[in-house]
Amino acid sequence: MDARSAVEAVFREEHGRIIATLIRVCKSFDRAEEAMQDAFAAALTAWPETGIPQNPAAWITAAAHRKLIDRSRREKTVREKEAPLRHHIEALHPSNNTDDEEDYMHLPDDRLRLIFTCCHPAINRDAQVALTLRTLGGLTTGEIAKAFLLPEPTLAQRLVRAKRKIEEAHIPYEVPAPQSLPERLGSVQTVVYLIFNEGYAAASGDQLVRNDLCNEAIRLGRMLCQLLPNDSEISGLLALMLLQDSRRHARVVEGQLVTLEEQDRSLWDRNEIVEGLSVLQDALRLSAPGPYCLQAQIAAVHARANTPAETNWPLIAALYSNLLSFGESPVIALNHAVAVAMGGALQEGLTKIEALGESGALASYYLFHAARADILRRMRRFEEAAQSYRKALGLATNLVEQDFLRKRLAELGVI
Repeated sequence: MDARSAVEAVFREEHGRIIATLIRVCKSFDRAEEAMQDAFAAALTAWPETGIPQNPAAWITAAAHRKLIDRSRREKTVREKEAPLRHHIEALHPSNNTDDEEDYMHLPDDRLRLIFTCCHPAINRDAQVALTLRTLGGLTTGEIAKAFLLPEPTLAQRLVRAKRKIEEAHIPYEVPAPQSLPERLGSVQTVVYLIFNEGYAAASGDQLVRNDLCNEAIRLGRMLCQLLPNDSEISGLLALMLLQDSRRHARVVEGQLVTLEEQDRSLWDRNEIVEGLSVLQDALRLSAPGPYCLQAQIAAVHARANTPAETNWPLIAALYSNLLSFGESPVIALNHAVAVAMGGALQEGLTKIEALGESGALASYYLFHAARADILRRMRRFEEAAQSYRKALGLATNLVEQDFLRKRLAELGVI
């Protein structure tokens, strides 16, 4: 492996751990990022001449710490603030200039502190997502802005405000106390799943699936499982993402959306399915299923069905019913109604959907109208189906989904 490839590998695999350590030491997101960037630049210069270190991540971390000390000296920072930096440098990079992997691997893993800081409730949800991707994910501001179809200056300002909020509000860089952990962990899980969902079904634009965001969310999910291995809902979240992501290559073919029922299941990623089912099984051993585990169980029912006809829709409906016990959600209620209909009770499912429509909670949700249209289509009530497809088309903002709805309207043959 050449030096550039080694640097890129360290950035890809160790970025989150390195930046988390640096932020803990200097208490500044911006200074930590600047020091780390300088350290990677130094590696690109030094390693072609000196060779790739035995532990490249330790080399980068130590170099970044030196950059922090250099800056503190330039700014004439009080010497007390240099002490912790010197301590970490000595631990990471002994005076004989040998790399000590044992020292590096036994330093505290600060990524858990960092993700709770990024997802603190004092920071708004959009900023939580952006800050998590920027720090733990290592995505550039431009990459995040492109993924969420935002102007780069808008995204940059969002990051600036989030970092400023952390400093001005003195948000602690720590894992919450045990009594606060469940509530705060829920926010972390929500952010990771929001990242995945935006990749799996983009809200707008000309692509339905954004592989980079799906991959990043799954990577963050794996990281959380490593850091909190005994939390069933974290494992459930990872299982859910893996099982949903396994259908990625079958969902859009030649630019056209393909429904779950019509997908070529040979395109499903069997390795992800096997891993997802295994992670879910481990999660269910830990405790009774919570919301993410229940959603993963639903995804598992689909994954185990070799053909659409083998799908156990009554079981899916029962799982959605259990999911509703965690809190009334009109979207989950809609999914429950669709499962009831797909299980053979079309009229019962339609009745449930109509009741949801009367509440008005899903009036602007295009999938509500698309689901109603699909059931009406199956019941051969084509005029009514066309009306609902038109409503869905007027609300959909993703071009791939709009094309699919137009195709469905054309198939109905209704003018």
